[in-house]
Amino acid sequence: MIVTKIALSVSLVIWIVTKNQKRNAKKQKNEEELLDAVLGDLAEAFAKDREEAEKLELKQEEEARAKTAPITKPTPPPLTEEENQALEIYEQGMSILNKTKSTRPDRKAAYKLFEQAAKMNNSAARLATAMGYLYGDYLHLNLAKAKQTFDDLSQSSGCPKSQLGLGLMYATGLGVTSSQAKAIVYLTFAALGGEPMAQMSLGYRYWSGVGLQQSCEAALTYYKKVADRVAQEVSLSGGTTTQRVRLQDELENTGQSSGMLDDDLIQYYQFLADKGDIQAQVGLGQLHYQGGRGVAQDHERALNYFHMAADAGNANAMAFLGKMYAEGGGYIKQNNETAFQYFQKAADEGNPVGQSGLGIMYLYGRGVTKDYQKAFKLFSLAADQGWVDGQLQLGTMYYSGLGVKQDFKMAVKYFNLASQSGHILAFYNLAQMHSTGTGVMRSCHTAVELFKNVAERGDWATMLMDAHQQYKDGHVDLTLIKYLLLAELGYEVAQSNAAFILDQGESSLFSKEEIYPRALLEWGRAASQGYAIARVKLGDYHYYGYGTDVDYEVAAEHYQLASETQHNAQAMFNLGYMHERGLGLKQDVHLAKRYYDLAAETSTDAQVPVTLALAKLSVIYSSEFGWDYWKTQYPWLDMQPYTETVGQNWDLYLIILLTGVLGLIIYAHYMR
Repeated sequence: MIVTKIALSVSLVIWIVTKNQKRNAKKQKNEEELLDAVLGDLAEAFAKDREEAEKLELKQEEEARAKTAPITKPTPPPLTEEENQALEIYEQGMSILNKTKSTRPDRKAAYKLFEQAAKMNNSAARLATAMGYLYGDYLHLNLAKAKQTFDDLSQSSGCPKSQLGLGLMYATGLGVTSSQAKAIVYLTFAALGGEPMAQMSLGYRYWSGVGLQQSCEAALTYYKKVADRVAQEVSLSGGTTTQRVRLQDELENTGQSSGMLDDDLIQYYQFLADKGDIQAQVGLGQLHYQGGRGVAQDHERALNYFHMAADAGNANAMAFLGKMYAEGGGYIKQNNETAFQYFQKAADEGNPVGQSGLGIMYLYGRGVTKDYQKAFKLFSLAADQGWVDGQLQLGTMYYSGLGVKQDFKMAVKYFNLASQSGHILAFYNLAQMHSTGTGVMRSCHTAVELFKNVAERGDWATMLMDAHQQYKDGHVDLTLIKYLLLAELGYEVAQSNAAFILDQGESSLFSKEEIYPRALLEWGRAASQGYAIARVKLGDYHYYGYGTDVDYEVAAEHYQLASETQHNAQAMFNLGYMHERGLGLKQDVHLAKRYYDLAAETSTDAQVPVTLALAKLSVIYSSEFGWDYWKTQYPWLDMQPYTETVGQNWDLYLIILLTGVLGLIIYAHYMR
């Protein structure tokens, strides 16, 4: 600023002097006076600007010192004797919950301690007990007390988890009057506080347009935050395996396994393992190592079974021992040297698990010198045998250019292969690539679906198995609470299971007037995520007027969606019946027969009802063109009196009659 003013002033002086030199010498005195005036003004301006510059410099120095100075937080007042005692009790409860995976914690005892500490006003214990009152697992179900505690903690400290609890309660209407507006407010505050379940809920709401305007980019933002957290917690074991069991499928397929192992089968495998069966030892070791299928994680038992099989020379057991020592944990001390030895032994036998484990040691330099070439070779050998970890690590090396030329297309190839085996990190890496358009065309839709898949593998997913076990034990209300809360996070299995329990009328949480509308809501959410049976249920609810008005046209639309996009045999049969009767669709006997035939071709289970339906069609419509004549000759053939007598469902009674006749024929045949 000063230099600019000086330059302008000097230029002005030169211009004045040059101009005045051409004038008469008599005016020289005036020129000198003018020059003195200009120079005086210049000196005054210079002094003023210098003063302002010094003030600005002083201010900047003060601001810099303020930024670098350590922030001194006010020293909290010392805890009282009662507060110290409450803290000790709370920590005793946490120590029980945080026991190693080798033992099952006594959660009821832990929550009793939390309840005791909560009465002494310990905030963390109050939050834990509020969650206990909400879920009803280890404390007696008390929704009113849960809400009161959430309210207190939310208002006093802005606790994100308490805001999450309030958001879920208002979203589901558990213990409060349902309010989507309040739910969104509390969930938003909880999400801003870093609560992953709240972020999941908002991600799902933006993704499906539940209570919020649909926005793929907003859903991507929330789901990515949760997926980042889940991916960081994935260990070499891949985390606990979560079984997703649909209650509707269990009911309809009672003879088929749901993927859960019962105690008798586990005891049989244990008997075989104790007798020296190597395959049983390895299988039980893997079950206890990863958990899932109704078996809790138990690293002590896993280590024992793997040692038994490894001592017998099983390479797979050696490789898993390598994984356990490489990862470490509460029961096993992490040891790279021991892990390397077991991986090496398994790899020498050509075991893909050992090869990929050894490759990881070389890739990251764990206990050995980094060697990308060796790592790449070992991963390639494992991937050629179809092992998921080898495929995943090859994708990582191509993505980052570690020991190979960076190649995003090859990275996508191997990540896709690993994702087919369900590896969490494969889904996560593909989601990252689709969200940024790296190696593929950017697709927000695909990225959200992949991030959602990863987010649903978080620790909270274990509640799905807890809920299923509680349902089997007869605790229907507690099961429904868990499914309703998980449904708000976007779990399709939880949505369909909550709808199923409501549909069956097994819970006493809600009044009879609320049951069908709530079930309709959950069936709708599950259907929008591609569950075919849920789509058929939506058609049924509109057909019969459950939770909504009777609307045959809407029912037909749902059946057509289930038929065309998901090839559901029940939907095809229902469309055939609606065409036959002209309910919501044009009455057309030929189209009815076509849908009946399609149902029989799609599912063998539909063949018997389709046969009866076609028999009815042949009886009723075989003489379509001469029916009026025959009715005049034989009045008893007129269906109108029968319809008035037995109602509009006379054809169903006819099917029952035909079924009885068919049964008699079969019985007579076998009695010969």
